[in-house]
Amino acid sequence: MSFYTSLSGLKASQVDMASIAHNLANVGTTGFKKSRAEFADVIASNLAVAPTQMVGSGTVVKGNRQQFGEGNLVQSSSSLDIAIAGDGFFTLKPDPNKQGLAFTRNGSLRVDSNQFVTDAQGARLQVYPVDGNGNVIATTRESLTDLVLAGTSGKPKGTDNVTLGLNMNARSVVPATSDFSRFDSSSYNEAISTTVYDGAGNPMTMTTYLKRTTPPVVTVPPAAEDLSSTWEAHSFVGDKPMTVGTGAAETPVVTVQFNAAGQLAAPVVSTFNSFMPPSGVAQQQIKLTVPVTTESTTKPFKVAQQLQDGVEVGRLQGVTINEKGVVTASYSNGDTKPLGQVAIVNFSNASGLRQMGNSNWQATGLSGDPTFASSGENGAGSLMSGMIEGSNVDITEELVGLIAAQRNFQANSKALDTSNQITRSILDLRA
Repeated sequence: MSFYTSLSGLKASQVDMASIAHNLANVGTTGFKKSRAEFADVIASNLAVAPTQMVGSGTVVKGNRQQFGEGNLVQSSSSLDIAIAGDGFFTLKPDPNKQGLAFTRNGSLRVDSNQFVTDAQGARLQVYPVDGNGNVIATTRESLTDLVLAGTSGKPKGTDNVTLGLNMNARSVVPATSDFSRFDSSSYNEAISTTVYDGAGNPMTMTTYLKRTTPPVVTVPPAAEDLSSTWEAHSFVGDKPMTVGTGAAETPVVTVQFNAAGQLAAPVVSTFNSFMPPSGVAQQQIKLTVPVTTESTTKPFKVAQQLQDGVEVGRLQGVTINEKGVVTASYSNGDTKPLGQVAIVNFSNASGLRQMGNSNWQATGLSGDPTFASSGENGAGSLMSGMIEGSNVDITEELVGLIAAQRNFQANSKALDTSNQITRSILDLRA
């Protein structure tokens, strides 16, 4: 009888050590929750036996209970990393083609090749849908959706019009080099760069070079100052020269003239001939307008107005998650787009969850159905962005438990050895 009693103690100690070893092995696992082996004594005596005569028959493993105490929250450099301060689990979809869900405390997330936000194993983070203002539309299981980061935002539009309002310096001199070359700064007076866009919203640089072609007029007081002048404007999109006119009249020069008062003799409105942008998207035509532009002897050259009507495609630049769990993407064109609210769930009995590995759990009949909530609501903890939750394993506590399990194993081994010796002695007596 004592043999089997001691053997049950050995098995219990082995289970205890295995549980502790598992905890220690995962001391660095994000979102890991430690377990504790639980045991119950075994009484084999008949119930009719008097209580004072009952003899125990060892122990049995009652279960391996998970401990869902919160681990330390550690700051992360990734805005996609999230943690829950308090109760609750994040919701994942391990297989996008199936309805099953997994639950985790591991908020270390990343973006896959298809722009879905996932954990390290590719399970997709689930969020509640939101409207354009970030207001949650629904918070039910059926409303859950994958969190996907749109790579672009906005509808692109190619540039059709460029407007340049200028203040010219009337004392500017004719460049020393008479033949214009954009590669020779001595052949022009000023250069203006404007970012324009092709039909797909790709940026291009339009550079307009201004060259004075007539020298300043010398006047003798008391005669009124004569600010009349003539300028040439040469424009390029990338390396492509922009031209006006057709056939023999085609020229890369747009003429800008000022009268004696330093005002434009006439507004400059020139539509360049169609050209193919560097991206090869589609033929494009840009109209250059130089509206009311002045010439002054006291003020330096200045670009007073610089406009264009193209629209670029916004490229994803960053993601933020606020304290309510609303995920917002920001784009290079200034757009911001709310994408969803991170779903947090609770269980009436978290210890009844089934461990699935990878710091994931699955609901069971013991855990109860998940209660869908959001950050700080319906018993859910607060979501923390830029943080991850470490393991809740206390190394010191586990090492103490390991020593105790080792001692228990040794003590039961000694009891087993003693039982064997007694059995041998009895057999020797019979012999």
